[in-house]
Amino acid sequence: MKRWMQALAAPVLAVLCLAANAQVPQPPEVAARSYLVMDVSAGQVLAGRDVDTPVEPASLTKLMTAYLVFDALRAKKIDLKQPLPVSERAWKMPGSRMFIDPRMQVPVEDLIQGMIVQSGNDATVALAEGVGGTVERFVELMNQQARALGMTGTSYRNPEGLTAPGHQTTARDLSILATRLLRDFPEYMPYYAVKKYRYQGTPTANDTNRNMLLFRDPTVDGLKTGHTDAAGYCLVATAKRDFPNLAGRRVLAIVLGAASEQARANEAQKLLNWGFTAFEALKLFDGGQVVAEPAVWKGSAPTVKLGQPQPIVLAVPAGAAKGIRTQVARPDPLVAPFARGQQVATLKILSGDEALREVPLVALEPVEQAGVFGRAWDAIRLWIR
Repeated sequence: MKRWMQALAAPVLAVLCLAANAQVPQPPEVAARSYLVMDVSAGQVLAGRDVDTPVEPASLTKLMTAYLVFDALRAKKIDLKQPLPVSERAWKMPGSRMFIDPRMQVPVEDLIQGMIVQSGNDATVALAEGVGGTVERFVELMNQQARALGMTGTSYRNPEGLTAPGHQTTARDLSILATRLLRDFPEYMPYYAVKKYRYQGTPTANDTNRNMLLFRDPTVDGLKTGHTDAAGYCLVATAKRDFPNLAGRRVLAIVLGAASEQARANEAQKLLNWGFTAFEALKLFDGGQVVAEPAVWKGSAPTVKLGQPQPIVLAVPAGAAKGIRTQVARPDPLVAPFARGQQVATLKILSGDEALREVPLVALEPVEQAGVFGRAWDAIRLWIR
């Protein structure tokens, strides 16, 4: 068996094993310090190099800043139309800028676009102060969120990504953050596909998104570029393409430490194309589809419906889909109650006798405890059994 993904897969990502007779696709040569390519639809890392090596994230830091801003919007702590002040600290930020100043009160939505499209450090600091009160408090929130997401190789020192001692991340952690952004805040993802933006009254310089792939490939819709002298040229890129067996299949490519803007775009494009063509994605079950409906004891319903809220998708090397089968493993007996979303069983995906992947199966609907007499009757039946 070739456990070719085991060294790459984070705890939240799938570990895929291939049968001995499966042909493992070889990734292309990538001119970067480290890289990672992932099938987001399947939740599987397809290839990577030095995925746990600490690197400077540069403006990829702004992915975490955005995560916290989007979370504050959802919690209604701030509003898209709400104007935020521009502090002296924000105004004087070096590097890429939105060109805002302390005379302005800038709406949150414009600051978000200034941070994402223009990579404005001034906009980023204004948002950090608006959400956290101070930059220092916001950085604490960034590190707390990184720990909550399982980004064990990441530590933040600022919200914008300028070089600072101890400010670091890894390709693996960036894949976790990017996939959680896509999954947790889909309503805000269109900002990452905006090609040009500038705030009224500011100069036209720096109004173009530095993600070249947005202008080259119509399937690319994000996410973020980064560059400092220490970090080199970095890019987290994602694309969504339709296939006969799976519409809206998404692949993510992370390129860290490339030699130029052109190089990071070329290498990311290469990885996206390879991920889409070297592997095929099999949709085994739809989101919300009942995968199994086993009997329940001492419950208000006779059975519990098991599945996943999201589609269950498997990425396999192109042409290797034949012989894929599934098997449900669960405790026996199953005794109520079960809450919606509670893991009850495991779906094992196999090729022949070889395990490829395991997916938790959760209760799609709650099952309450039965009444006193129902529980007593099932207790007798279980004892006889």
